[in-house]
Amino acid sequence: MILSASRRTDLPAFYATWWMNRVRAGFCEVPNPLRPSQVSRISLLPQDVDVVVFWTRNPLPMLAHLDELESRGLRSVFLVTLIGYPRELDPHCLSVERAVQAFQRLSRRLGPERVVWRYDPLILSPATDADWHRRRFAELARSLRGFTRCCKLSLVDLYPRLARRLRALEGTPHQIAAPSPDGTLLRDLLGLARHNEIRLESCAEDLEAFGIPAGACLDAELLGRVFGLRLPGTKDPGQRHACRCAPSRDVGMYDSCPAGCACCYAVRDFNLARINRRRHDPLATTMLPLDGTGRP
Repeated sequence: MILSASRRTDLPAFYATWWMNRVRAGFCEVPNPLRPSQVSRISLLPQDVDVVVFWTRNPLPMLAHLDELESRGLRSVFLVTLIGYPRELDPHCLSVERAVQAFQRLSRRLGPERVVWRYDPLILSPATDADWHRRRFAELARSLRGFTRCCKLSLVDLYPRLARRLRALEGTPHQIAAPSPDGTLLRDLLGLARHNEIRLESCAEDLEAFGIPAGACLDAELLGRVFGLRLPGTKDPGQRHACRCAPSRDVGMYDSCPAGCACCYAVRDFNLARINRRRHDPLATTMLPLDGTGRP
């Protein structure tokens, strides 16, 4: 079993203490997002878990726990989103300098195969136009050379709740343009990645016309190769059509990440997420407390 920790929230940044408490207990409980009264018990015992895949913008809180995770036999890979957008788009992200340092520390501890760079999503706006992305990607690729082998690239998907949120940016330098691929920009990013010995792959996008192969964030081939595992090469049926990720169990909960990223699809309302974070009990079996209906 692959554990995803988590597509639904930044678990390493905000719930590392809860996660370690659950690891020591050997299980966690996760409500079904569509039927929250249905709560599943998920084993965190090493004999039941092939690998844990952490998704994060800030791995720093997890660094202190890596030795314990390894000693308990829990293998891990980190997918680290690192772009450094303006605060209007990503209000609580680490500075680029601190984020790069955190990435490098993580890679020194785990190795470059186990720390994957996510440039996700690529947001085009007057303040973050194609030239901005060329400069930023070049800067980051140079800094991460030798610290990662792969970068996953995605574009903005304007889900209805996301479109409503982005209306607040209309008329500002951060108004987001339609996410239509720019062939010149994408080919330039591919060249920058190759120059720095980083493999650029797409995430749930068809960018092969620009030379960027389709990739998977939960990559069964990579995980199998790194850890000597035999994992099924099937696609997770619960993900988007273009997603190539392997099947996994997610241990997170929606509406739990207080980071406030403008393009977050996992939070309906940032005030609600902040309230939920304050209600969080690091000793509970679920990430967020449940009311009588099983809803957070």
